Amino acid sequence: MELRDRLNQIADEMMPEFQEVREFIFEHPELGNQEYVSSQYLVDKMKSYGFEVTYPYGGLDTAFRAELKNGEGAKVCFMAEYDALPGYGPNGEDNAHACGHNWISASTLGAAVVLSHMKDAFSGSVVLIGTPAEETTGGKCDIVNNGGFDDIDAAIQMHLGAENAIDIVSLAMDSVEFNFFGKASHAAGAPELGINALDAVQLTFAGINALRQHMKSDARVHGIVTKGGTAVNTVPDRASCQFYIRANERAYVEELTEKIINCARGACLMTGATLEHRFFENSYDDLVYHPALKKMLKENLEALGMTNFQPTNQQAAGSTDVGNVSHRCPTVYCEIDVESKEPAFAHDENFLNYVHGPVSDKTLSIAIKGMAYTALQVLLNPEIVKK
Repeated sequence: MELRDRLNQIADEMMPEFQEVREFIFEHPELGNQEYVSSQYLVDKMKSYGFEVTYPYGGLDTAFRAELKNGEGAKVCFMAEYDALPGYGPNGEDNAHACGHNWISASTLGAAVVLSHMKDAFSGSVVLIGTPAEETTGGKCDIVNNGGFDDIDAAIQMHLGAENAIDIVSLAMDSVEFNFFGKASHAAGAPELGINALDAVQLTFAGINALRQHMKSDARVHGIVTKGGTAVNTVPDRASCQFYIRANERAYVEELTEKIINCARGACLMTGATLEHRFFENSYDDLVYHPALKKMLKENLEALGMTNFQPTNQQAAGSTDVGNVSHRCPTVYCEIDVESKEPAFAHDENFLNYVHGPVSDKTLSIAIKGMAYTALQVLLNPEIVKK
């Protein structure tokens, strides 16, 4: 039996186990860095399949590394995500997996476990890295910064989406918070004695809006006011705002971030307020594909019937912490169409209908087989990722 056929047969035989993982994580939705039930469940599963587990991992309580060492050779890893989103539950308040991270957990675990049943066919290591908080602080960034991907030769992940796509644009991003401090005073009785921190926030927005004319076309800057005062008749002495700053390349994000910080500094000069700023989330890098990995994964998915890959849409892009991994080791990332009658997009309430249950069995099977065989090719020929 050819290796591909053998791998597919193992995946088919074990599919009920992987479906069980998908449903368990779906039924236990937890927010980023709070995924204690989900991470423990995945850790226990990987131990039961004979993997050596480090938990916690990479400086994060709910991160883990499960590794099957099978002689000398390449180390190939799959990246599991398992954090949920708030506000998508039945009452509009509970957590739910409206981004399909329960499916990602099952597909990446499945790919690793399938390979563990083929140890006689390769030499090397199969790794599953559990990466928390993709939706918020970006757990992969912390793991990368703490050296958690330093020994990995190839990293692989797939995501559910509205179309088949393997040329996804993921923008580099900084997350900046500005806290302005003024002086409170009665807004009618003694306004001349006050220093208005809210004015500084508004002037920061005005400065950024003026800067937009001079930004590169791929740049995206969007922000919110998080604190604007406590009483209408009091000059606000404290006000805050947050911004995401994105662009295709990390170097330009850093240049643009410095210009935006200068907008806030200018607002202080105009109002007399003082400023503190911080990066309130991890900074994301742009996603860099390894060409050979991308080519192999696409061919393997096509062999499984996944066709109609959509061309790159440069204008439709978010950010992911997978980008940080891609700057540390060869990486491939792909989206697979949920095949809904109407387009279903991640973070839509309707997306919940396609991330679990029988309707997601086909996509789960394709992802496990496609990722596992791509990893097997690397294990059999590590030179692939050295080019």
